[in-house]
Amino acid sequence: MGIAAQEAIRQLQSLMEGVDESLRCTYENIHQGYPTETLVRFLKAREWNVPKAYEMLVNCLKWRIENEIDTILANPITPVELYRAVRDSQLIGLSGYSKEGFPVIAIGVGLSTYDKASGNKYVQSHIQMNEYRDRVVLPQATKKHGRYIGTCIKVLDMTGLRLSALNQIKLLSNIASVDDLNYPEKTETYYIVNPPRIFSACWKVVKPLLQERTRRKIQVLHGCPRDELLKIMDYSSLPHFCRKEGSGSSRRSENGVADNCFSLDHPFHQQLYNFMKEQALLRERVAPIKHGSFQVAIPDPDPQDVKIAQTIESTLNMFGNPNGLVGSLNGLRVNGN
Repeated sequence: MGIAAQEAIRQLQSLMEGVDESLRCTYENIHQGYPTETLVRFLKAREWNVPKAYEMLVNCLKWRIENEIDTILANPITPVELYRAVRDSQLIGLSGYSKEGFPVIAIGVGLSTYDKASGNKYVQSHIQMNEYRDRVVLPQATKKHGRYIGTCIKVLDMTGLRLSALNQIKLLSNIASVDDLNYPEKTETYYIVNPPRIFSACWKVVKPLLQERTRRKIQVLHGCPRDELLKIMDYSSLPHFCRKEGSGSSRRSENGVADNCFSLDHPFHQQLYNFMKEQALLRERVAPIKHGSFQVAIPDPDPQDVKIAQTIESTLNMFGNPNGLVGSLNGLRVNGN
């Protein structure tokens, strides 16, 4: 790390020492004992501009307080039948760990429908996944390997990607804004697998619009992705849709739900849901939990993201159905925190 970067960290650290006590408490939930690494994430997100990184971090802390994010893991989605419906239509899960210890997050972009619950429930579930990752999964990985692990690997399955099936622009854009502004720089590498032709055509348009540091993180794997992914993870950690040769499938696996990390019956989701129920019981002993509809304030999107989306939409008019396609592309950015 160069002298300029070290000085930027020092300046941001000094600014953070002056924030209110209420902000410091939620800041501890973010950094989990690694404040310097957290400052670096926000500095990277703002191209090492200290005032902009400070503004971004303080806004993030205020957002957490205003929306009670620190206690969101004590507010499981109930009844369980509703949570199962969310899991069946918002396809995401932990399939294992890379050889270097990074959690491997699998995402079924192409077959996620977001049509079995309200938009608020999908936003709630997404934030809970983020918080569980940051407060439980990553700290456990750090402890196991004896070194800081603060990012994950994401494998995005494009199987089933259709323009008409992913026309959830507003919901996906809302989740993207939550991630971009409150969970920056949490992904080590994105692997995009099973891309259909329409994705490949769009990628040529999108790639030049992305920042260089983001482009370096993205790898599009054509054909069978298994061999390439086995270079960085063991077979047991491969997402189920990457285990067979040829095209994958986000919904099917060799051994049913035992391998399908999207399913509520998968060990990861069972652990997550049981953890939230335990947290709810502990919190109820201190103070009654407010049950009812969960709503979170969606941050205004980054102006650069708006500009990129507008450019994509105008460029994709030639494909005949730009709205559906933009929804698909936003689906990629949803998980790109």
